[in-house]
Order: sequence, then C-alpha cells, then structure tokens
Amino acid sequence: MHAAPSVTYPVGRSRFAGALLGTVWLLGAAALLAWTLTTPIPGWRHLLAAGVLAAAGFAALAGWLRSPAGNLAWDGGAWRWQQGDDSVAGQPHLALDLQARMLLRWTPEQGRPLWLWAERDAAVSHWDALRRALYSRTTTAASHGGPPVA
Repeated sequence: MHAAPSVTYPVGRSRFAGALLGTVWLLGAAALLAWTLTTPIPGWRHLLAAGVLAAAGFAALAGWLRSPAGNLAWDGGAWRWQQGDDSVAGQPHLALDLQARMLLRWTPEQGRPLWLWAERDAAVSHWDALRRALYSRTTTAASHGGPPVA
C-alpha cells in the first residue's frame, strides 16, 4: 500500500463558517423576537435573553475574526501546522466533511488544539491530495516478524 502524496494546503478564515455563525445568530434573534412579540408584557427574561444573544454574537464574531491562518502540511509521514515562521507537528482529526469544505481539529504534540476550516476554493488543484492525506493511514507497516496489518 502506498502512502498519500505530500501536500501543503492553505487554511484560513472561512466565509462558510462566518455565514453559518451568522445564520445561527439570526435564527436566535428571530426566536427572541417571536417570543417577545407573543408575550403580552415583555419582562426581565426577555432582556436577559437579548443580553445573552448579544454576548453570543460578539463571542462568535471575535472567534471568527481570530481564526488561525496558515498551512497544513503532510510530507508523506507526518503532519505539520505552519503559521508564519512557526511550524508545529501534530495530527489533524476530521470532525466534519462537507465535500467542498472540512472542519478539522488540529491536535499539536504540545499546546492546545485548534479548529481549522479547510475549503476547496483555497487551492482547488491540491484539494484531492489533502483529502487523500487526511483519509489515509499514516502507518501501514507491520512489526518485524509479526502478522500483516489487517
């Protein structure tokens, strides 16, 4: 069995993720509005819900604006996250695959995990290579004298 070819793929702020966050926030705002309009006298609970909705919107926007940007690199044997001059070894874990975009949880060898959105439009010519690398096994060899890996 052959390993997936090496690939370096750019990852950055996702417009899809921003639109998804905005849509969820708008649905929450619509629900709050409907609740407020169907209540004879809005009270402190409505005000509290509006405050929570506003805080959630600011937190979502701040998180989206601080989305990590860099390159996810597979060299045929190991993964690296390259951000600026820094390069960190680790492992991406596929959380969601929507064919043209993927949500990945990057777990570095040291440090805290990152959530990354990889989108096909960032580098169309390398998209299939990235998908092959993510879905391939990193180790396929059996130990010496042992049975073959099933």
